[in-house]
Amino acid sequence: MKKLFLLFTACLLAAFVAGCGGGGQKPASSGSGSGAAPSSGAAAKVTLKVGATPVPHAEILEIIKPQLAKQNITLQIVEFSDYVQPNLALNDKELDANFFQHEPYLTNFVSEHKNLKLKNAGGVHVEPMGIYSRKIKNLDQLKEGAQIAIPNDPTNGGRSLILLQKAGLLKLKDGTGVKATVQDIAVNPKNIKIQEVEAAQVPRTLEDVDAAVINTNFAMQAQLVPTKDAMFMEDKTSPYVNILTVREGDEKRPEIQALLKALQSKEVKDFINEKYKGAIVPAF
Repeated sequence: MKKLFLLFTACLLAAFVAGCGGGGQKPASSGSGSGAAPSSGAAAKVTLKVGATPVPHAEILEIIKPQLAKQNITLQIVEFSDYVQPNLALNDKELDANFFQHEPYLTNFVSEHKNLKLKNAGGVHVEPMGIYSRKIKNLDQLKEGAQIAIPNDPTNGGRSLILLQKAGLLKLKDGTGVKATVQDIAVNPKNIKIQEVEAAQVPRTLEDVDAAVINTNFAMQAQLVPTKDAMFMEDKTSPYVNILTVREGDEKRPEIQALLKALQSKEVKDFINEKYKGAIVPAF
């Protein structure tokens, strides 16, 4: 009896040990449990800081935030009210990119700031420049000696003079192109007086001048509707495409490529067409 009892006890003990051993092996056989390390293929979260003027650039960037979030990219929009600081901040690595300018402006800016290494990463839209007034309804009403305000930076100043020439208000010297200045006016039948003002401030001159040449983004900030309020506008063939700008060498960063792809998506094209109704034109 004693031997039978010892044998029975040994069997129970063996069964108990086997049971515990089997239970201890289950987590190991389950593979990727909750405690497993993340897959090496999982995309790390990235924050992109992009400088932009409020309208329309920041508005367009807001639209693509959800697209980028799905790729673990957090888009942080930093708004600027001028055309100088966004490029300086980008060069100083305070931003990853900026979105506010066209190629001729960038080219001129870089030529004036020799230490800047900035590059066009891709075009997004065109903002046709327009001629506006609070005193007249059409350009035929401009009187002798009328005052017209234009942006004072070299690129937009030349662009404004070209627009005034297209409108038949003056004629520039042959071959001046986008670098035209007030000194390049060859024919001025109405003796128009040109006032050069910082681009962001041009809309504020409308109460004091007879007309003003205003960038579309600043016109919209001033509650002007380009397709309704402009007396004359650039057409859709304008070469002044607004671009995404990055530091040289960063254009191939995966997150920058994702940003550009989102900016050139059908969602953005539809947004531009529906929101701005021709005042801004997709360039892709």
